[in-house]
Amino acid sequence: MESNYIEAFSVALIDAAFDKDESVRQEISQALRELGCRHPTLVLMAGHQYLTKHGKLVQVHRIIILNSMEAIVKDTINQLDQPLAKKIISLASEEMTRSKEVLPEWQEAASNLLVALGCRFINEVMEEILQKFQPGVLPHFFVVRTLANLSMANVYGMVPFLTAILGTMLPMLGMAKLDTMKSVFTIALGHFSESILEYLANLDKAPDPTVRKDAFSSEIYACYDILFNVWLQNKEPKLRTSVVDAIGQMVHLMPHDKLESSCRN
Repeated sequence: MESNYIEAFSVALIDAAFDKDESVRQEISQALRELGCRHPTLVLMAGHQYLTKHGKLVQVHRIIILNSMEAIVKDTINQLDQPLAKKIISLASEEMTRSKEVLPEWQEAASNLLVALGCRFINEVMEEILQKFQPGVLPHFFVVRTLANLSMANVYGMVPFLTAILGTMLPMLGMAKLDTMKSVFTIALGHFSESILEYLANLDKAPDPTVRKDAFSSEIYACYDILFNVWLQNKEPKLRTSVVDAIGQMVHLMPHDKLESSCRN
């Protein structure tokens, strides 16, 4: 009986979350999060069902619900079971990539929910994301962004995936024509390098202490070659800055002979 009441209350809050008054929206969102912290499974399922049922819900309302779900997941991650996590992962992935256009607020809210879930359910998140990160196909901007942020949020969970991800990503760099895509790839390469370096610096805590730098060196060097020799010449200052930042991380993973050769050239 209590669960029915909580579910109904959750739906009522979700319904009311898109109020014209910003302060009212914030209060409702906070109430939803507090209820979710006490009853995470019921409230997250209510959010999942609401978004699934209301396919034409306005974007701002969707964002509020996704942000609330992210906050609940962050606070209650250890209470969630795998079946529920997989349902939310599938929902967030669909919300993130439904539009081929980049719609930052909506897609970032969905991406952030995936990253929050990836802090514990990394295999489940990666199983979903890698379906949308296929060889020879330029991925959605936010698929790359999510991979980048996951590598920072869950270093030990993500590094084992990075050899395969880098191998798939390398040919994609030549397919990226828009500066926005070049930028997100560049930021991802910087984050991947940073997470690998953190993993290698803490092998005593790592799940696989046999991981070595040279497992990533050839792919990192090939990516560096494109960034340094092609993208660094771009006229867009923000992209050049991103390239410099990424290279600053990548050089630590490159073979010394190739780095010296590159500097001489």
